[in-house]
Amino acid sequence: MKKIALLPLVGALLLAGCATTLPELPAEPPPPAQFKQDIRWTTAAPAEAQHRGEWWKAFADPQLETLVQRAAVANTSVREAAARVAQARALVRAANAERLPQVGIGAGVDRGTGTDSAGRSGPFTVYNAGVQLAYEPDLFGRATGRRDAASLDASAREALLQSTRLAVQAETAQTYLALRALDVERALVRETVEAYSGTLRLTQRRHQAGDVAELDVVRVEAEVAATEAEALAIDRQRAALEHALAVLIGEAASDFNLPVAQWTTALPTIPAGVPATVLARRPDVAAAQASLLAAQARVGVAEAAWFPGIALTGAGGFASADLGDLFRWSARAWGVGALLSLPIFDGGRRKAGIEDAKAQLEEALASHRGQVLVAFREVEDQLAALHLLHQQSLAQGRAVDAALRATRLSDTRYRNGLVSQLELLDARRSELRNRRQALQVRAAQFQATVSLVRALGGGWGEPPTQVAAGGP
Repeated sequence: MKKIALLPLVGALLLAGCATTLPELPAEPPPPAQFKQDIRWTTAAPAEAQHRGEWWKAFADPQLETLVQRAAVANTSVREAAARVAQARALVRAANAERLPQVGIGAGVDRGTGTDSAGRSGPFTVYNAGVQLAYEPDLFGRATGRRDAASLDASAREALLQSTRLAVQAETAQTYLALRALDVERALVRETVEAYSGTLRLTQRRHQAGDVAELDVVRVEAEVAATEAEALAIDRQRAALEHALAVLIGEAASDFNLPVAQWTTALPTIPAGVPATVLARRPDVAAAQASLLAAQARVGVAEAAWFPGIALTGAGGFASADLGDLFRWSARAWGVGALLSLPIFDGGRRKAGIEDAKAQLEEALASHRGQVLVAFREVEDQLAALHLLHQQSLAQGRAVDAALRATRLSDTRYRNGLVSQLELLDARRSELRNRRQALQVRAAQFQATVSLVRALGGGWGEPPTQVAAGGP
């Protein structure tokens, strides 16, 4: 009879060799040989955990460094991502605990009616206290698969934390740089207001002398008022950016103030040879890869649900009808047990679970491939943007030089009465427009540089050379 009782356990051990194998993932499409900007590309192993470097220091702006560092610590999105990482790590520990024996102590009182061991009938009370042991051997890898999936989920959350931190750093840098660009534009518009005001005073004197009509005075007054309105609009935009910067660094907008200062930020030049590991260093791609592997592990867990489950239990302690005799040696009691469960019919629940896990795997595959394609596109976008912005900056610089020369010539001729006031006003409008466009191109170069750093996954290897950012 003892041999017959062990047959289910022996059969389960023999079935252990039938454990499920994980489905194979399709081969990833080969990456392009190079970027359109002639930057070489090679395949590299994932390296999402490596140090990405303090890339913002390449801009040589102490205020920017301070803001980025504060945002990386106090930003609410970063804190939320860090909390999700802590949750994922706790789930890993919980999944790993399922593979270990469970031990507990307990005590209880049973009251009932019946016949006790001495043959006495009637109501009786039994007191018990002891230790319980439960253990489920992981014969078919269910618990291991759950543990592996949870570990991969935690890795994905850690990579997403890196991605969130990088995104916040980049957004902080871009907001700060946009604010400094507005400071320069505001000074430029105020300078134009002063120039218009000087022209207005000259025109008023000439009107009083009878050299020009009142219409000329009104025209200059309109230009002064319109330009002052533009300066106020810039102030409004700057206030909005300052408030956004406060939220990024985790402060209330009412308590944050960034005074107007000269824009001395250096514009780093990204080295022509972007590292071949750029794709592997992107934390969002690493997160998609970890999620893909977790979905693969869950397919194995779902398939393992078809195999038998074995639970081993044990208990030892004391049981007595008299509370005073509970801990006597004669009151000791113990027991062991083994439970084998084998699914026969469940209405299709396990099959549906496998289909669901495989569908999630297909979704993760598509998500991973999409993330890879997005990474390629973002790098290409910013490389092309920087190349074209450089060409645009050169062309706009020539336009600014010509507009400045035209304004000087028109002002001299107007003071000597050789040209009309309309010609001078047109020259000043053209100068202001071209100088503002040059400033906007310069600001776009900073924005594209930060976006490229983000597209590369953070730092880009060797320290870049720096070019001082002069005013337009």
